[in-house]
Amino acid sequence: MDYHEDDKRFRREEYEGNLLEAGLELERDEGTKIHGVGFVKIHAPWNVLCREAEFLKLKMPTKKLYHINEPRGLLKKISSVLQKITDPIQPKVAEHRPQTTKRLSYPFSREKQHLFDLSDKDSFFDSKTRSTIVYEILKRTTCTKAKYSMGQGEGRKKDSALLNKRRKCSKYGITSLLANGVYSAAYPLHDGDYEGENVDFNDRKLLYQEWASYGVFYKYQPIDLVRKYFGEKIGLYFAWLGVYTQMLIPASVVGIIVFLYGCATVDENIPSMEMCDHRQNITMCPLCDKTCSYWKMSSACATARASHLFDNPATVFFSVFMALWAATFMEHWKRKQMRLRYHWDLTGFEEEEEAVKDHPRAEYEARVLEKSLRKESKNKERRHIPEESTNKWRQRVKTAMAGVKLTDKVKLTWRDRFPAYFTNLVSIVFMIAVTFAIVLGVIIYRISTAAALAMNSSPSVRSNIRVTVTATAVIINLVVIILLDEVYGCIARWLTKIEVPKTEKSFEERLIFKAFLLKFVNSYTPIFYVAFFKGRFVGRPGDYVYIFRSFRMEECAPGGCLMELCIQLSIIMLGKQLIQNNLFEIGIPKMKKFIRYLRLRRQSPPDHDPYVKRRQRYEEDYTLEPFAGLTPEYMEMIIQFGFVTLFVASFPLAPLFALLNNIIEIRLDAKKFVTELRRPVAVRAKDIGIWYNILRGVGKLAVIINAFVISFTSDFIPRLVYLYMYSENGTMHGFVNHTLSSFNVSDFQNGTAPNDPLDLGYEVQICRYKDYREPPWSEHKYDISKDFWAVLAARLAFVIVFQNLVMFMSDFVDWVIPDIPKDISQQVHKEKVLMVELFMREEQGKQQLLDTWMEKDRKKDEPCNSHGPKACLDSPEYPGGAL
Repeated sequence: MDYHEDDKRFRREEYEGNLLEAGLELERDEGTKIHGVGFVKIHAPWNVLCREAEFLKLKMPTKKLYHINEPRGLLKKISSVLQKITDPIQPKVAEHRPQTTKRLSYPFSREKQHLFDLSDKDSFFDSKTRSTIVYEILKRTTCTKAKYSMGQGEGRKKDSALLNKRRKCSKYGITSLLANGVYSAAYPLHDGDYEGENVDFNDRKLLYQEWASYGVFYKYQPIDLVRKYFGEKIGLYFAWLGVYTQMLIPASVVGIIVFLYGCATVDENIPSMEMCDHRQNITMCPLCDKTCSYWKMSSACATARASHLFDNPATVFFSVFMALWAATFMEHWKRKQMRLRYHWDLTGFEEEEEAVKDHPRAEYEARVLEKSLRKESKNKERRHIPEESTNKWRQRVKTAMAGVKLTDKVKLTWRDRFPAYFTNLVSIVFMIAVTFAIVLGVIIYRISTAAALAMNSSPSVRSNIRVTVTATAVIINLVVIILLDEVYGCIARWLTKIEVPKTEKSFEERLIFKAFLLKFVNSYTPIFYVAFFKGRFVGRPGDYVYIFRSFRMEECAPGGCLMELCIQLSIIMLGKQLIQNNLFEIGIPKMKKFIRYLRLRRQSPPDHDPYVKRRQRYEEDYTLEPFAGLTPEYMEMIIQFGFVTLFVASFPLAPLFALLNNIIEIRLDAKKFVTELRRPVAVRAKDIGIWYNILRGVGKLAVIINAFVISFTSDFIPRLVYLYMYSENGTMHGFVNHTLSSFNVSDFQNGTAPNDPLDLGYEVQICRYKDYREPPWSEHKYDISKDFWAVLAARLAFVIVFQNLVMFMSDFVDWVIPDIPKDISQQVHKEKVLMVELFMREEQGKQQLLDTWMEKDRKKDEPCNSHGPKACLDSPEYPGGAL
């Protein structure tokens, strides 16, 4: 332990020495209230800030001010009216007020400092920019020449351990040092306290009052202040979340209207009226073998009436509306993103500028160094160079120290990563198989529970078998989904780590893809089963399909599976939002914070000691939770976006519940960032990255899934086919009877007939079941009828027409709405013109100054030219005859 602590101390000393050489100023504080932890405060002086800002190509405001084009005429009146209406819901933040002027921005250059407004150097670089600059230096500074002591009696074993250490930290900076425990944390400081009477006013307190409080849930977010405090990447996330939440308002209104339409027309729905009519006296076949008996169709009256709330003609319109809504949302976000780019001076921010700070990850460099060392040792073995044992190990250590030279030309190829890729493939397939196995287990639970409840002597229990089984199975699915989500998140991170991506951006994108794939399958597999598989492979009475030759496949209710799909979707969606997104986000961080507080309190000196000083800002921030990235925040919203769009035909109220959740989610995330997390290092970003492509993919998939839900899960197509092909009077009377086939009870297989055939009080000879098959008195009894093929053709035709029509309409919306708002494109062009004019004026000034100097020199030379060289020797302009 002493050896490793000395090792870390040597590395800290060398690293901090290199930071001093890089121009940073360090201040150490070892006597803190936190036992065993020392702090190093880092400050970047003005010359370092200027140097790094030029290197990072940071755009800074110049002295040049210009007026932003304002709307005129009718548009100006409309905007002023809207501004007055929305004024009560605007945050009281200076950055959020509409600006009429803007400073021209230009990448900082030390040679052109005269262009920038440097009247107040302390505020020219704000705290977010300073922390970004310092962290870039920390990542770039290396510790390759540490003062390692090589004791004589420590032997080869310690040299080997030292070599392994050097493999872990050779070429890269703070990321490696944090990973190896040399430092426990590295973070920028919050501006100050956010609560208290005597607290100085700061941006953190302002954010807490106007953004991170539940009392301001009805207000717009101060996005510009969020960006100023946390950086562009986090600012873009909250801007996207705000746009998504705003767009849910019209979707929620239309969804409520569709639901109310179903409520208003439920008493006029002829199929549900026929199912509820006791005079029909339709006897249905048993739902399970032996223990289940015959039952009356009228007993499913409540399910049939409830199904109409979501299975009506309005749901088709709502599916089309939501597909267009998704396309409009994506276009609206693109325009909003371009507007933010302009206001945040990111219009010239390109990938090559981002690559300036895209350093290789510590793990990647370690793997590259290992590969280079193996390559070096193989080359030496081939040459058969004799070498002394001690010299050999000393040489290897020196080689490790010079890892920078070794790894310049060495890269990880697909051969190096093949074991990791193979592990990824096998693991992902295995985890998807586990998800399918769990769904199969829940199916078996439903079948066995239904059979067990059917044997219950209580009539009320037997009458509510379907509701009981569905509700309990969905709750089991919900618990499993929440647990597997956490497990899959950890596994996805581990699988990404063993791939050893080169940069943080590559690591993040691969992690997002794996996590989304696993969580998508986990969240939606039970819903896909109910929507597209339940009741499709049942068979028929006398020839049912069995799982493991014991469990008969379950059937849909007489009103279809859409109502059950609605129950499944609503419980899983609401449960995930309530438990996973809110309780977990509130409870787990508070619990971690409390545990960390107890641990630090146990290690710290007692507070009643009069010599104990008050905790400093950096000590307070150390007790906060580290920032773990935006991936979990985006992930939960993308999964919710899937619930809102993928199966919206079965649950029109999904946008409403998503809206209510997001109103809380925004303030919950805001409070977490302001009060519970250490301040993240600000990261520049021009968009939301790979998440946009995932959103587009989910939107396209939603069109296909809703087409299949309407055509195959609901009874919309069978009703249309009956109305236009089979109805005698052009109404829906007789539709229920048309969808039911007949079965002669004498054709039951041995051991499958009901144990109590007289349960209804009379002997049953013919029972009905939902399918399109020939009757028992037909020549081809129980064969699929022509009606089945007519309905199937209509369903497939609807899928093709719906999919292509909605896709065309979505692409049309995409084409009609320009990605860049016209006023923003004009302002960007204006900025370019003003910048050219500014530099032309500067060049003209330089030229005039040069011409003036040349004119003075020419006038000085004129006397010499007219009177000869001797005149210059006596001239007062050249005293002492100096030419």
